[in-house]
Amino acid sequence: MTPPVRLAKRLAELVPCSRREAELYIAGGWVTVDGQVVEEPQFKVLEQKIELHPDAALVPLDPVTILFHQTLEAGLNTDAPQQMICADTRAADDPSGIRMLRQHCTRLKPCTPLEANASGLVVLTQDWRIARKLIDDAATVEQEYIVEVAGDLAPDGLKRLNHGLVFNGRALPPIKVSWQNETRLRFALKGLQPGQIAHMCKSVGLEVLAMKRIRLGRISMARLQPGSWRYLMPHERF
Repeated sequence: MTPPVRLAKRLAELVPCSRREAELYIAGGWVTVDGQVVEEPQFKVLEQKIELHPDAALVPLDPVTILFHQTLEAGLNTDAPQQMICADTRAADDPSGIRMLRQHCTRLKPCTPLEANASGLVVLTQDWRIARKLIDDAATVEQEYIVEVAGDLAPDGLKRLNHGLVFNGRALPPIKVSWQNETRLRFALKGLQPGQIAHMCKSVGLEVLAMKRIRLGRISMARLQPGSWRYLMPHERF
């Protein structure tokens, strides 16, 4: 009986091409085994039908960045974003045109975590440049939250929210806070510290009922539905 061989070896014989080229084709999602895409070069095959897509390109995979609308329930599980990135939860109107590959769901680094008990925009990336921007340079990236509140705002409360409060023993820099409607405040701020928004609201007589992050830098959550995700497009910048 013929022993099974690695898919990369069999493809290299069929095309023909080098073993490294075969691995790139396979990792790029260009190869099917009996009609099913296989992305693992080490996948073992026997007599199955192996085909290379006619548009196959010999290019290494670019790192991807994913924008995810995390629900409050998912936030209770720190691994929820990574677990929910799959074909079924991808936004139907994702404008990126990127072919989803299994490798896009691995080695995703979460950046700039949400405030506690908040929902909204979460960023997961394979790109070290974006990770550095959102983690190492977090103090320079503006975040925008919509905060639902209850209670009676102190007479000078809105003014103090914009500038004049102290958190963790330090005076907070000026930020932008305004009413979105009768029960919701819009916060736009840089260098957000964990627990800061709830503390600020409490300091002026308000209780936070819910928080949603709708923007990170120049990237807005826009129409991304709860629990769904899309790819960051090449021209988009934080």
